[in-house]
Amino acid sequence: MDTTFYIVRHGETEANVRKILQGHKDYALTEKGIQQAKEVAVKLKHTHFDKIFSSDLLRAKKTAGLLLLEHKIAIETTKRLRERSFGKYEGKPYEYTDPDLDKLMKKYNTLSRKEQFRFNRYRKETESDEELSSRMLTFLRELAVTYRGKTILIVSHGGIMGATLRKLFGFDEGKINHVSVKNLAYFRLRSDGIDFFVEETSGIEIG
Repeated sequence: MDTTFYIVRHGETEANVRKILQGHKDYALTEKGIQQAKEVAVKLKHTHFDKIFSSDLLRAKKTAGLLLLEHKIAIETTKRLRERSFGKYEGKPYEYTDPDLDKLMKKYNTLSRKEQFRFNRYRKETESDEELSSRMLTFLRELAVTYRGKTILIVSHGGIMGATLRKLFGFDEGKINHVSVKNLAYFRLRSDGIDFFVEETSGIEIG
Protein backbone atom coordinates (compact mmCIF):
# COMPACT_ATOMS: atom_id res chain seq x y z
CA MET A 1 0.00 0.00 0.00
CA ASP A 2 1.37 3.39 -1.02
CA THR A 3 2.06 6.31 1.30
CA THR A 4 0.93 9.80 0.31
CA PHE A 5 3.02 12.89 1.01
CA TYR A 6 2.04 16.54 0.85
CA ILE A 7 5.35 18.44 0.68
CA VAL A 8 4.97 22.17 1.39
CA ARG A 9 7.38 25.08 1.27
CA HIS A 10 7.38 27.54 4.18
CA GLY A 11 5.73 30.96 3.94
CA GLU A 12 7.42 34.17 2.86
CA THR A 13 10.19 35.37 5.18
CA GLU A 14 11.95 38.66 5.76
CA ALA A 15 14.95 37.26 3.89
CA ASN A 16 12.77 36.33 0.89
CA VAL A 17 11.59 39.93 0.68
CA ARG A 18 15.14 41.27 0.97
CA LYS A 19 16.41 38.63 -1.53
CA ILE A 20 18.95 37.21 0.90
CA LEU A 21 20.35 33.66 0.91
CA GLN A 22 18.93 31.97 4.02
CA GLY A 23 20.29 28.44 4.16
CA HIS A 24 20.43 27.39 7.80
CA LYS A 25 20.03 30.92 9.17
CA ASP A 26 16.70 31.61 10.84
CA TYR A 27 14.40 34.36 9.62
CA ALA A 28 10.85 35.11 10.75
CA LEU A 29 7.80 34.85 8.53
CA THR A 30 6.38 38.12 7.25
CA GLU A 31 2.71 38.99 7.76
CA LYS A 32 2.20 37.91 4.16
CA GLY A 33 3.91 34.60 4.92
CA ILE A 34 1.60 34.01 7.88
CA GLN A 35 -1.43 34.77 5.73
CA GLN A 36 -0.16 32.45 2.98
CA ALA A 37 0.07 29.61 5.48
CA LYS A 38 -3.45 30.27 6.79
CA GLU A 39 -4.83 30.18 3.24
CA VAL A 40 -3.19 26.84 2.49
CA ALA A 41 -4.39 25.54 5.87
CA VAL A 42 -7.96 26.22 4.73
CA LYS A 43 -7.25 24.46 1.43
CA LEU A 44 -5.96 21.38 3.26
CA LYS A 45 -8.39 21.41 6.22
CA HIS A 46 -10.37 18.43 4.93
CA THR A 47 -7.25 16.33 4.21
CA HIS A 48 -6.55 13.83 6.96
CA PHE A 49 -2.90 13.70 8.01
CA ASP A 50 -1.56 10.82 10.07
CA LYS A 51 1.85 12.41 10.71
CA ILE A 52 3.60 15.72 10.15
CA PHE A 53 7.32 16.29 9.84
CA SER A 54 8.95 19.71 9.55
CA SER A 55 12.40 21.10 9.06
CA ASP A 56 13.72 22.25 12.43
CA LEU A 57 14.34 25.76 11.08
CA LEU A 58 12.07 28.50 12.45
CA ARG A 59 10.34 29.47 9.20
CA ALA A 60 9.30 25.88 8.52
CA LYS A 61 8.20 25.15 12.10
CA LYS A 62 6.07 28.31 12.19
CA THR A 63 4.48 27.42 8.86
CA ALA A 64 3.77 23.87 10.06
CA GLY A 65 2.04 25.20 13.16
CA LEU A 66 -0.19 27.46 11.07
CA LEU A 67 -1.04 24.64 8.64
CA LEU A 68 -2.20 22.49 11.54
CA LEU A 69 -4.67 24.96 13.04
CA GLU A 70 -7.42 22.64 11.81
CA HIS A 71 -5.60 19.44 12.81
CA LYS A 72 -4.84 18.06 16.27
CA ILE A 73 -1.49 16.41 15.62
CA ALA A 74 2.03 16.86 16.96
CA ILE A 75 4.79 18.21 14.75
CA GLU A 76 8.02 16.22 14.56
CA THR A 77 11.05 18.28 13.54
CA THR A 78 14.18 17.02 11.82
CA LYS A 79 17.38 18.42 10.33
CA ARG A 80 16.92 16.07 7.38
CA LEU A 81 14.34 18.46 5.89
CA ARG A 82 16.54 21.55 6.20
CA GLU A 83 17.40 23.84 3.34
CA ARG A 84 20.79 23.61 1.66
CA SER A 85 23.50 25.29 3.69
CA PHE A 86 25.13 28.17 1.83
CA GLY A 87 28.10 28.27 4.20
CA LYS A 88 29.77 31.67 4.33
CA TYR A 89 27.28 33.03 1.78
CA GLU A 90 24.31 32.82 4.14
CA GLY A 91 22.94 36.29 4.78
CA LYS A 92 24.38 37.59 1.50
CA PRO A 93 22.19 39.04 -1.32
CA TYR A 94 21.17 36.67 -4.12
CA GLU A 95 23.36 38.56 -6.58
CA TYR A 96 26.44 38.56 -4.33
CA THR A 97 29.60 37.18 -5.87
CA ASP A 98 33.30 36.93 -5.13
CA PRO A 99 36.22 35.48 -7.13
CA ASP A 100 35.69 31.95 -5.77
CA LEU A 101 31.95 31.94 -6.40
CA ASP A 102 32.35 33.52 -9.82
CA LYS A 103 34.81 30.81 -10.80
CA LEU A 104 32.44 28.06 -9.62
CA MET A 105 29.48 29.55 -11.49
CA LYS A 106 31.47 29.86 -14.71
CA LYS A 107 32.48 26.23 -14.46
CA TYR A 108 28.87 25.20 -13.70
CA ASN A 109 27.69 26.83 -16.93
CA THR A 110 30.07 24.68 -19.00
CA LEU A 111 28.84 21.37 -17.59
CA SER A 112 26.30 18.85 -18.88
CA ARG A 113 22.97 18.55 -17.07
CA LYS A 114 24.11 15.45 -15.22
CA GLU A 115 27.32 17.15 -14.17
CA GLN A 116 25.46 20.29 -13.11
CA PHE A 117 23.17 18.22 -10.89
CA ARG A 118 26.20 16.80 -9.08
CA PHE A 119 28.19 20.03 -8.96
CA ASN A 120 28.39 22.20 -5.88
CA ARG A 121 27.93 25.85 -6.84
CA TYR A 122 28.60 27.20 -3.34
CA ARG A 123 31.88 25.52 -2.34
CA LYS A 124 32.61 22.03 -1.07
CA GLU A 125 31.12 22.46 2.41
CA THR A 126 27.59 22.71 0.99
CA GLU A 127 25.39 20.21 -0.87
CA SER A 128 24.90 19.66 -4.59
CA ASP A 129 21.40 19.15 -6.02
CA GLU A 130 22.17 15.42 -6.16
CA GLU A 131 22.99 15.37 -2.46
CA LEU A 132 19.98 17.52 -1.57
CA SER A 133 17.51 15.35 -3.48
CA SER A 134 19.09 12.20 -2.06
CA ARG A 135 18.66 13.54 1.48
CA MET A 136 14.95 14.21 0.90
CA LEU A 137 14.17 11.04 -1.04
CA THR A 138 16.00 8.76 1.40
CA PHE A 139 13.95 10.25 4.25
CA LEU A 140 10.69 9.86 2.31
CA ARG A 141 11.47 6.24 1.45
CA GLU A 142 12.01 5.47 5.13
CA LEU A 143 8.70 7.11 6.02
CA ALA A 144 6.88 5.29 3.21
CA VAL A 145 8.01 1.94 4.62
CA THR A 146 7.29 2.86 8.25
CA TYR A 147 3.89 4.46 7.59
CA ARG A 148 2.48 2.38 4.75
CA GLY A 149 -0.90 3.58 3.54
CA LYS A 150 -0.75 6.76 5.64
CA THR A 151 -0.89 10.41 4.61
CA ILE A 152 2.00 12.56 5.77
CA LEU A 153 2.49 16.34 5.70
CA ILE A 154 6.06 17.56 5.16
CA VAL A 155 7.09 21.21 5.63
CA SER A 156 10.43 22.07 4.09
CA HIS A 157 12.24 24.57 1.86
CA GLY A 158 12.36 25.73 -1.75
CA GLY A 159 15.90 24.61 -2.51
CA ILE A 160 15.56 21.02 -1.38
CA MET A 161 12.05 20.73 -2.83
CA GLY A 162 13.28 22.09 -6.16
CA ALA A 163 16.24 19.69 -6.24
CA THR A 164 13.91 16.78 -5.44
CA LEU A 165 11.51 17.70 -8.24
CA ARG A 166 14.41 18.17 -10.68
CA LYS A 167 15.51 14.64 -9.84
CA LEU A 168 12.02 13.16 -10.19
CA PHE A 169 11.31 14.95 -13.48
CA GLY A 170 14.71 14.15 -15.01
CA PHE A 171 16.62 17.45 -15.06
CA ASP A 172 19.87 15.47 -14.97
CA GLU A 173 18.70 13.58 -18.07
CA GLY A 174 17.78 16.74 -19.97
CA LYS A 175 14.00 16.14 -19.70
CA ILE A 176 13.27 19.54 -18.09
CA ASN A 177 15.08 22.87 -17.86
CA HIS A 178 14.04 24.34 -14.55
CA VAL A 179 11.83 24.12 -11.45
CA SER A 180 10.56 27.14 -9.51
CA VAL A 181 8.94 26.69 -6.07
CA LYS A 182 6.98 29.61 -4.63
CA ASN A 183 6.38 30.21 -0.92
CA LEU A 184 3.66 27.83 0.32
CA ALA A 185 3.84 25.88 -2.93
CA TYR A 186 3.33 22.16 -2.47
CA PHE A 187 3.34 18.89 -4.35
CA ARG A 188 1.52 15.65 -3.60
CA LEU A 189 3.66 12.58 -3.92
CA ARG A 190 2.84 8.88 -3.69
CA SER A 191 5.45 6.22 -2.87
CA ASP A 192 5.66 2.49 -2.26
CA GLY A 193 9.02 2.95 -0.54
CA ILE A 194 10.93 2.50 -3.79
CA ASP A 195 9.41 4.57 -6.56
CA PHE A 196 7.80 8.01 -6.48
CA PHE A 197 4.83 9.39 -8.41
CA VAL A 198 4.04 13.13 -8.43
CA GLU A 199 0.24 13.43 -8.51
CA GLU A 200 -0.35 17.15 -8.03
CA THR A 201 1.56 20.42 -7.84
CA SER A 202 0.46 23.87 -6.68
CA GLY A 203 2.55 27.03 -6.96
CA ILE A 204 5.32 25.16 -8.76
CA GLU A 205 6.59 25.89 -12.27
CA ILE A 206 8.27 23.07 -14.19
CA GLY A 207 9.56 23.67 -17.68
